[in-house]
Amino acid sequence: MTYTPEELNTIAQAPMAIGMAVALTDVGIVSTAIEAVALSKELAGAAKKYPTNSIVQATFSEAVLSSGKIQRNKPDVKAEDIESGAIVTNAIATVDRAIATIGTKATPEEITQFKQFIYACAEAVASAAGSGLFGSGDPKVSPTEASALSKIKAALSI
Repeated sequence: MTYTPEELNTIAQAPMAIGMAVALTDVGIVSTAIEAVALSKELAGAAKKYPTNSIVQATFSEAVLSSGKIQRNKPDVKAEDIESGAIVTNAIATVDRAIATIGTKATPEEITQFKQFIYACAEAVASAAGSGLFGSGDPKVSPTEASALSKIKAALSI
């Protein structure tokens, strides 16, 4: 199935919003940068990891990413959303919009796999950096990140 540029951007926002939400639940200068790299790697490797998923291929294939069809807009993040935890709720709403956009253009199996990909992005971010100034301490997943992961997993029903 094909998607319009607007649909592609809505779908692409889902894993990016989730990854950013997890990264910003426990902010540190170095650790957030490490987590951003982890998210970038997940997104860049998605097409190879999910070669038969039409959603991932339409949105994250090398050809699509290099074409400029996906706009990497800076998300609207407010400090109060980070402090209150609303950033996770807002990211989940972004995922809901993406799933609604996909609608019947993909099989239920592909949608489930896409949700698993979104969760894999969240996990990669959460486990990328630990505590401490340089993000090298233990535990790798902070309590706030673990809470965000739990909410995301429940919302994705996976």
